Amino acid sequence: MIYIETNSLDPCFNLAFEEYILTHKVTGDWLILWQNHNTVVVGLNQNPLEEIDPDFVRTHHVTVVRRMTGGGAVYHDLGNLNYSFITDAGPEASLSLSRFTLPVCRALNAMGVPAEVSGRNDITVQGRKVSGVAQRMEGNRLLHHGTLLFDSDPAMVAGALRADPLKFQSKSTKSVRARIGNLREFLPRDMSLSDFWARMLSELTSAGLERQTLSQSELDCVQELADRKYRSWDWTWGRTPPYTRQARRRWPGGTLEVLVQVQEGHISHIAFRGDFMALTDCTALETVLQGVPFRPEAVSAHLAQQEISLMFGAITQEQIIKTIFE
Repeated sequence: MIYIETNSLDPCFNLAFEEYILTHKVTGDWLILWQNHNTVVVGLNQNPLEEIDPDFVRTHHVTVVRRMTGGGAVYHDLGNLNYSFITDAGPEASLSLSRFTLPVCRALNAMGVPAEVSGRNDITVQGRKVSGVAQRMEGNRLLHHGTLLFDSDPAMVAGALRADPLKFQSKSTKSVRARIGNLREFLPRDMSLSDFWARMLSELTSAGLERQTLSQSELDCVQELADRKYRSWDWTWGRTPPYTRQARRRWPGGTLEVLVQVQEGHISHIAFRGDFMALTDCTALETVLQGVPFRPEAVSAHLAQQEISLMFGAITQEQIIKTIFE
């Protein structure tokens, strides 16, 4: 087993690193153990706004990024350890998730943790989810990666992954929430995350370990991919499946209701309704906003060019933005 580390806590760099190994290291069995600073990682086919609490994410400086594998949204912090296996896909039968989840369960069992594979893609301990996994095939190479909740902050996990399902209608892949647990709770003898990391590495590479690093030119390629793809608005938000968002807020100036249809990250239709004291209707604004990226700063820039008080009475531009996005 070839073992390599990213030496980074940046989620965009780490996901780019993983993709680079998948697409450029086309022989051998590779293992990466890595961590992200506070991050929500959404699946390839998900709508981020259906998975997160935007206010919580913004207040707690949580990064939101899209990965290249399917499945549901997960929260990463420094109490979580991620693992990635990259290897030949082999025959179709070997694409089974158990090819990788069973060795992880064996490693955890060797530490005295009674982990088992549960459902379609979870590892659980005593009925509580401690790991979620996903896979991607590129040519004849296969990436399998997963989380290992060791000592993550439950309040952060619950707060970041707390969207209001009533506000959205779409065909995106929804996350299935499960009762989670931290592996540290189940250890017969306590250990630090660094000790857990070392033990997992030892167990997963018991047949032999070869350490490697990327050259500076390869790291430059990873950084370029991180900046161009994983750090871009288009990748994380723009490729969101079509969806409809409904929001209603009561302000001192009246009730404002907004219906927004979004396609490829841009507003395809928007309508404003409510009992605010309007002197003119909102039709012109609704037309102007068609095609605008669905993000606060883009919509704010267009609102600033309109006579908001004529259309919305005492409801302010800031309140309109909060209604749409919060």
